Amino acid sequence: MEGLSTRQTQLLKVLIDEYLSSAEPVGSIVIEKKYNLGVSPATIRNEMALLTNMGYLKQPHTSAGRVPTPIAMKFYISQLMDEKELSITDEVRAKENIREVQTNIDQLMREATHLLADNTGALAVATIDDGSIWSHGFSHVFENPEFMDYQVCQSVFAMIEETRLLHELMFRKMTGVTQIEVLFGEELGWDFFDPVGIVASRFKAKDHEYALGVIGPFRLNYARVIPSVRYYGNLMQNILNNA
Repeated sequence: MEGLSTRQTQLLKVLIDEYLSSAEPVGSIVIEKKYNLGVSPATIRNEMALLTNMGYLKQPHTSAGRVPTPIAMKFYISQLMDEKELSITDEVRAKENIREVQTNIDQLMREATHLLADNTGALAVATIDDGSIWSHGFSHVFENPEFMDYQVCQSVFAMIEETRLLHELMFRKMTGVTQIEVLFGEELGWDFFDPVGIVASRFKAKDHEYALGVIGPFRLNYARVIPSVRYYGNLMQNILNNA
């Protein structure tokens, strides 16, 4: 992928910030009016066209606006985004709640998904390589316009209900090479998953492999979700290894 100029990087950041906020394709007029980039609308349009040709943006349907591609989102997450770590209050609450159930794996995983869903405002899932699955936060799915399409909702819910599909996602699509992985529906090749974004952590504890993650729209609040998934993944691993 070609390198970006400073101006293209700045433009890409504000366009993604706007898209994450609005859930709508972003046009040059919106960027020119809301963000002081110091360039003309014509220059913004030209740069957006270049970013589209480079694979960072795409133009959905006949809209004049653009949305980021998975390539752009991964660049944004790794290079441009400032993570929002959990507050001390959230960390203390998590440790206190989990400490009460740490001797029972079923209750432990239920509590972990409950806390993660509440903290991120998204659907949280957890699974073990033995086939067990836990989930919490289904109501959060319907807070996002991307899931107004019933086929998208049906596909996500069916994946969680079917152990095979969720395990394929967590233990095959996810490589386990890094502590936190981000996947987008477009990359999975599954029907009706294009609007979906996934953040997950895989870890080993004693004789089993575990996965804990968040499923939501492509425009998940990654700045909050990523550190949350990392924190809960580390917490669970430590507890399970010391159980």
